[in-house]
Amino acid sequence: MTDRLHFTSALNMWSLKVVVSLVVVCAVLVIQVCSQNYHPNNQQSNRQTSNYVRDVPQVPHSSANCPEKNGRFPSTTCDGYIECIDGIAEEKTCQDGLLFNPAAGIFAFPCQYPIDVDCTGREQTQPPQSTDDCPHQFGYYQMGDAQNCGQFKNCVDGRAFVFDCPEGLAFNADTYRCDWPDMVPSCDSEAFLGFRCPPDARSFGLGQEEFRFFRSPRDCQRYFICVDNKPRLYNCGEGRAFNDLTNACDGIENVTGCAIPEYQNRGNRPLL
Repeated sequence: MTDRLHFTSALNMWSLKVVVSLVVVCAVLVIQVCSQNYHPNNQQSNRQTSNYVRDVPQVPHSSANCPEKNGRFPSTTCDGYIECIDGIAEEKTCQDGLLFNPAAGIFAFPCQYPIDVDCTGREQTQPPQSTDDCPHQFGYYQMGDAQNCGQFKNCVDGRAFVFDCPEGLAFNADTYRCDWPDMVPSCDSEAFLGFRCPPDARSFGLGQEEFRFFRSPRDCQRYFICVDNKPRLYNCGEGRAFNDLTNACDGIENVTGCAIPEYQNRGNRPLL
């Protein structure tokens, strides 16, 4: 009986200690939470940060103004422009070698080759980004010198793609086209074609002929037309030759002094 009373008393004392410990722990937690929630400096800092993020307006990509709500507009440089979308302006720059064309439609690519763009009043451009093959990342450029005008290269992302003009034509950097060599300022047509127009016999007294025809001294299939004493090369085509008597292309068998190559008479088999 005494042992039971002693055990019950000990159990009650242990239970009381556990309850007291739990109460103390809860009280400490409540005090910590309350001190954090009601700290005036924390409340003010949180409120100020929240208001700043919410109230500050979004800043556009550029401070440039939009003449219209939507569109593309010139900037101070020839290869730069301003693109406006819903009244928000963004300054952009064309790739090296291309220029912004204000005349391009809204559905056209805004950056175009220099021959299509008027840069009056905004001549400045970005520094060239040249490579071993190209002076700019994009563009068309003549190759060779004044005596070798028939090649050009198209630069794309700094890589050059080389092209040959058709026979007798030279690349014109002013038009990006292959043209008669006498129409290309940077080309010496006589040196390029290897032919000099003979003096005009009618230059005294009766004036100068506008066009004169001459068979090529190297190949009777080809001939030259001299325009203002500058040569232009023509080709009669396979099996034909230039006839001096008619100033026109004719069957090669009808042209004096222009024999048919013997291998053509042997079924296009060359002589051994």
